[in-house]
Amino acid sequence: MVEKAVVLDEQAIRRALTRIAHEIIEKNKGIDNCVIVGIKTRGIFLANRLAKRIEQIEGKKVEVGELDITLYRDDLSMKTTDGDPLVKGSDIPADITNKKVILVDDVLFTGRTVRAALDALVDIGRPAHIQLAVLVDRGHRELPIRADYVGKNVPTSLHEKISVSLIEIDSEDQVSILEK
Repeated sequence: MVEKAVVLDEQAIRRALTRIAHEIIEKNKGIDNCVIVGIKTRGIFLANRLAKRIEQIEGKKVEVGELDITLYRDDLSMKTTDGDPLVKGSDIPADITNKKVILVDDVLFTGRTVRAALDALVDIGRPAHIQLAVLVDRGHRELPIRADYVGKNVPTSLHEKISVSLIEIDSEDQVSILEK
């Protein structure tokens, strides 16, 4: 695949996350009773960044958890032709029952990852509310799912791919559109 365009650079990602942090605080009238949960892998890094921004703004820490949705995917049989799936495990540090959970992922596409994450969350506890924050919404939904907080809407064709690189694992912060 060839890089067609860079849609978010390091500064744009930082601004988008700062805006999302403010929107989360505003919508929830603060952060009391909130838990931020990142979907493995890149959603965790974004969740940690959001929690840090919220702490800078509010002066209070918000708990952050990690969610592994591997066993909840509806395409598991298609992805595991060579054996068992690699399960990394979830780490939710707080009871999410009756809490406002802000689920965080890097890209919202068909909605299937989010559906799997919702199933995983409900197996862990019964949140009062679940909200969705994504860095990029690229469209092409197959399920009736929408994000509450979006860093950037990037209309794409089905022949394109969104590539999210984060400094924590990719040595740079950038969102690109790739084309075949």
